[in-house]
Amino acid sequence: MQSAGPGDSPVRVGTMLYTQVDPERGCEVAYNRWYERDHFYAGCMIGPGFFAGRRWVATGELKSLRLPHGETTFCAPVTAGSYLAIYWVLEGMQEENLRWGTDQVNWLYANNRGFPRRVHAHTGMYDVAARWYRDPDPVPLELALDHEQYVGMVSLAIQPGAASSSHDVLSWLDANLPGFLAGSPVASVSAWANRPLLSDAPSFLPADPDAASRVLQLYFLESAPAAAWPGVEAWCQRIDASGVGTVSFAGPWVPTVVGTDTYTDQLW
Repeated sequence: MQSAGPGDSPVRVGTMLYTQVDPERGCEVAYNRWYERDHFYAGCMIGPGFFAGRRWVATGELKSLRLPHGETTFCAPVTAGSYLAIYWVLEGMQEENLRWGTDQVNWLYANNRGFPRRVHAHTGMYDVAARWYRDPDPVPLELALDHEQYVGMVSLAIQPGAASSSHDVLSWLDANLPGFLAGSPVASVSAWANRPLLSDAPSFLPADPDAASRVLQLYFLESAPAAAWPGVEAWCQRIDASGVGTVSFAGPWVPTVVGTDTYTDQLW
């Protein structure tokens, strides 16, 4: 088990770009091909500081598992966002990366390289706050987006309670995650704190009233997310009962199959 702290490698993730999006119905294949063959690279990976990226998808069946069952400020409705793209930004390059990314996306859309028929459910930049591993010699977080044995992932957001803070949430996770991880299919957990977007960020990105206080986590799975979901759901119930905060989003994902249109006919 390892929590937040310096690692052995000089290559360290500092920030994550997290973008959860739906294509408009009828545009599933066109959106998938545009994002995979153009935007994944032109909008992100060619930029300064980006060193890893991966796309994920939630079928209609996986979206039906999402929590909470009511309203949430993370995305509206809770089933919004069929595709998720995650990128790692090298520690120390966050400011340069954010400036480049804002300018680049604005330029792409001004030059007919965007995809207007998509809706952002949740898009934000997040700084790494903590990491935990199940195994004594784990796959480092920096390699998580390239590790093929991670066949699923869960993104989970915690909103601190009225008398709590993100620090309280992290302390609670530090005390309770070891027991949750032991013997589970979850190999790695990371926690993230919001980094505000720039004032000239694209206007189609949704406002996020709880961004500053929320703790976003990624759970990398070595089993299919549907099979792991009962354990994740029980974990969410523990968080809700802790008094430190409530789960404002929990959703399972599987990796896209690069170079194919797999899952485009299963989003709804």
